[in-house]
Amino acid sequence: MQNSPLVSILCLSYNHAQFVEEALHSVLSQTYKNIELLIADDCSPDGSKSVIENWLKNHPEVIFVSNPTNIGNTKTFNKLLAFAKGEYIIDLAADDVLLPDCVEKQLNAFTNSKLKNVGIVYGNAESISETNTHLDYYYEINGDGKIINPPPSGNIYLSVLGQYNKICSVSSMVKREVYDKLGGYDEHLAYEDLDLWIRASRIYNFEFIPEILIQKRELASSLGSQFFVKNNARTRKLNRSTYTIIRKALQQNTSKEENRALLKRIHYEMSKVFKAGDFSLLAKYIGTELRARFF
Repeated sequence: MQNSPLVSILCLSYNHAQFVEEALHSVLSQTYKNIELLIADDCSPDGSKSVIENWLKNHPEVIFVSNPTNIGNTKTFNKLLAFAKGEYIIDLAADDVLLPDCVEKQLNAFTNSKLKNVGIVYGNAESISETNTHLDYYYEINGDGKIINPPPSGNIYLSVLGQYNKICSVSSMVKREVYDKLGGYDEHLAYEDLDLWIRASRIYNFEFIPEILIQKRELASSLGSQFFVKNNARTRKLNRSTYTIIRKALQQNTSKEENRALLKRIHYEMSKVFKAGDFSLLAKYIGTELRARFF
């Protein structure tokens, strides 16, 4: 790795007028300085674009993409990625905050890893409220600040398939070559992280950093709260994207062990769609479960 490789931080905004300036400031405040910042707004109706444009008056070097219509997170990210020149990429939501040494620690993890072929590093996160109040930590810590049950490093494909651990996507840094090899995010999906973890972990090793790297904001509209809502169009879209991801994973599995791991996730997803009342999708999952079990 170069001594000071360029890191591209892609900040995606949708209805983040209240938080976007804090997110952008956290990029400029990094202890590591060889960073390029790129911003995209996905046609926010809340005035995010005006907030960003006003901030850009003092930062004219920053690339800004403003979508005339809402096209979704995966397409917006890929659109912005085409402008990025960095060897390493961070996908930053405009309501989250990077701690000052986040990028430095992520690059150190790439440099000092004993693993070969590391494509992604990721760490812990502090969850905060709309008013910046501490909520909890993504990975629980003890009184000494140590993670009680740290997630794995290395080949984590089985772990990701079986949901044996969770990955904090907003705390991750990804080698640009990973996106290039995978063709960016799958633009048919309503969200990106699970598909990225599954496809990337099939090819690359992951390195976990036992440090708090970012602050992750939890809002009523946050993605994680949307998977269980009954009779909701967004919930249906999200859960059907998950189904697509699982079907893709089943197609790339090559062993019974991998299928057994995937079955664990299938059962979890079946409970989610049952609670959401999407019984037609539940029927599709039953068919997929049978294929995973017997083939």
